[in-house]
Amino acid sequence: MSGGPGFRFLHAADLHLDSPLEGLARRGAVGGRFAGASRRALENLVEAAIEERVAFVVIAGDVFDGDWRDYATGQFLIRQMARLARAAIPVFAVRGNHDAENVITKALPPTTGYRLFGVRAAETVRLEGLGVALHGRSFAQRHVPENVVLGYPPAVPGWFNIGVLHTSLDGREGHGAYAPCTVDDLRRRGYDYWALGHVHARELVAQDPPILFPGNLQGRHARETGPKGATLVTVEAGRVVAMKALTLDAARFDHIRVDVSGLAGRPALYDRLRGAIAAAFRSAEGRPLALRVTLEGAGPLHGALAGRLEQTQEEVQALAFESDADLLIEKLVDRTEPPGGAERAIAVPGFEAALAEAAADPLLRAALAETLATLAGRLPREALDATGLGQEAGDADAAIGAALALLRAALAGPAGADGRTP
Repeated sequence: MSGGPGFRFLHAADLHLDSPLEGLARRGAVGGRFAGASRRALENLVEAAIEERVAFVVIAGDVFDGDWRDYATGQFLIRQMARLARAAIPVFAVRGNHDAENVITKALPPTTGYRLFGVRAAETVRLEGLGVALHGRSFAQRHVPENVVLGYPPAVPGWFNIGVLHTSLDGREGHGAYAPCTVDDLRRRGYDYWALGHVHARELVAQDPPILFPGNLQGRHARETGPKGATLVTVEAGRVVAMKALTLDAARFDHIRVDVSGLAGRPALYDRLRGAIAAAFRSAEGRPLALRVTLEGAGPLHGALAGRLEQTQEEVQALAFESDADLLIEKLVDRTEPPGGAERAIAVPGFEAALAEAAADPLLRAALAETLATLAGRLPREALDATGLGQEAGDADAAIGAALALLRAALAGPAGADGRTP
């Protein structure tokens, strides 16, 4: 382990440059305010590196979101890397599954100060003045099922060793198996820090040595909520002494759940939503915000919302504009129930147990996903939204929840004055 000079570096991953922000493409001028977020986030990363006077920057894969539509994407990256080169800050990056060598078909001349690790085998780059050795390997193709860590070289004795890897480790929710490996595999290399990429949520996997996913630089859809950015790492006397998460995203996704139990009319609903939406916008700290709102609870509003979800979403969007012109209601999700609806359905012995067993059936989940995909391609969006299923296409758990809510309501039937099924 090196006892050389102290230094700092930035660890980023999953920039997904020029990725379309999912769910906003059809939202006209309002959605257009989010279009350049991935570029602005990269600009923020470059500015942070210069302001913090870091020694270098590490990008652990998925600089790009896929093949470029035109050369503008590559040119933008080169301009930003040139800013760092002028500040004498080199950048070391690997290709991930989204920007694997066989995915990116266009190319631009090599850029000074931007070093991309090769795909044939793990390589080592030494920074003599700092006593730092960086080890990395890029993806040659989108799917890498083998454990590539086994081919990484051992640590350079007396140097501060950094491993750069795009991986799902031994599995992470919502991620396929990419360059799978274990924490023990990483530790056996003897490195002092592992700069990981691929998982879009920040996670300190291990402390000794630090093994870290910094999360993606910019949220891309409603399931990637909250602050996004990179990690500033401080090294002194050959050891990591601090890891600080820097918030660098240029737009924000968030999700709030609002309990509407007992609310009798739309004015009461809008009063409750107004405060919840304003609080969500304040948490975005001035950034454009795409907000998903889920309405929950049992009460008379359930009937008022049925079949009018699209209209209600537009009304809620109008409320959002009271907070800011850059506050977009990404989706309104109806999870409400009729008064006593869930309880009335449960009166059938074993009903809830049967529903739970069916919801966990992998064959049912696969069939539901296929059916939703077919419906999404054939039916108008408003037809799906009226059921609530269209709000969660692609999210199996949420779609099953919507389907079960519809089933409960249908089996419960109309309620009598005492709230029980006649």
